[in-house]
Amino acid sequence: MPNVQEKIFEIVAEQAVLDVSDVTLESTLEDLGIDSLGLVESIFAIEEAFDIQVPFNANDPSESDFDISTVASIVKAVRGLVNEPAA
Repeated sequence: MPNVQEKIFEIVAEQAVLDVSDVTLESTLEDLGIDSLGLVESIFAIEEAFDIQVPFNANDPSESDFDISTVASIVKAVRGLVNEPAA
C-alpha cells in the first residue's frame, strides 16, 4: 500500500499541474487551482490508488462525509477509509 500522504500529494499535484513540492498539508484545492472537475478526477484517482470507496457527492460536496477543505483533511479522511476493515 502506498504512503497515503505521498500518494495524495502526487494525485493533487497531477490534477493541479504542479510539482509535488508545491503541495502542502495546509494547501486547499482552491489554492492549488483545482476546480470541480479536477476534484472529481482527484477523488477517482484516490479511490483507484487505495482501492477504497470515497463517500463524496460531487453534486453536493457540502453534504459529503469526506472533508476536502485542505490537503491535510483529505489525507486524514483517506487514512480513515484505508484503515477501515472491509464490510
